[in-house]
Amino acid sequence: MTTASHPAEHHHMMGLTLHNTAMGIGVVFLLVGVLGFIPGITTNYSAMTFAGHESGAMLLGVFQVSVLHNIVHLLFGAAGIAMARTGQMARWFLLGGGIVYLLLWIYGLVIDMNTGANFVPFNTADNWLHFVLGVAMIGLGLWLGRDAMDKMRGSAP
Repeated sequence: MTTASHPAEHHHMMGLTLHNTAMGIGVVFLLVGVLGFIPGITTNYSAMTFAGHESGAMLLGVFQVSVLHNIVHLLFGAAGIAMARTGQMARWFLLGGGIVYLLLWIYGLVIDMNTGANFVPFNTADNWLHFVLGVAMIGLGLWLGRDAMDKMRGSAP
């Protein structure tokens, strides 16, 4: 006779926990924010502006960045690391951050990229990365967040 295992046991064996996932995503965002300020990794570095669609700087030659865009990555990364301390806060970081990224994806799709509305700035590569990040963060928050919800209800294994 076999017994059913709790779904959380499978992702824990892979090292996926709310804490590790939120921490990892936070570290990646911090790294991206720092890399955005390094000439060579960011091409056309001298064309970087504080904000706006005129910024010609491209992280990895693909993603349009500005000083503001890099600062947002640094702040988002710091938030992820800070919120990774508890399961519930890590879950909120993943879900809330995912929602924000899906909203940014929609915003990037509907604005005219050559106007002041593109103040961060975004390009097509940024938009689709925002979509992938949003879906992935929400999916991870829901999947890994089952543990935190079970603990809150007192039904964790």
